[in-house]
Amino acid sequence: MCTVPKPFPKEFREDVIRVYRESDSSIARVAKDFGISESCLQRWLAIDDQARGVARDVGPARSIDRSTESAETRELKKRIRLLEQENEVLRRATAYFAQANLPGK
Repeated sequence: MCTVPKPFPKEFREDVIRVYRESDSSIARVAKDFGISESCLQRWLAIDDQARGVARDVGPARSIDRSTESAETRELKKRIRLLEQENEVLRRATAYFAQANLPGK
């Protein structure tokens, strides 16, 4: 008997989409980091784009003049931003699963 996999929580999907849109990482990298398939993330992005009524964008606009920063500094700032976003996702996932495991539910 084949079972249908349980869908990911809405908050998780939103967090993954936010991490992708706010970082310079590829779809493949973000999908791997969160343990989902690339096609799954692409589908979530397409659905989100439709819901927002926008054309698929390639990344957030950058207002900082990047020519004044060294390549190493840019890379480190990007890594810090990604780690902070991942920590936020993990914090929310922990709260979600802790709530799901409360007695009486």
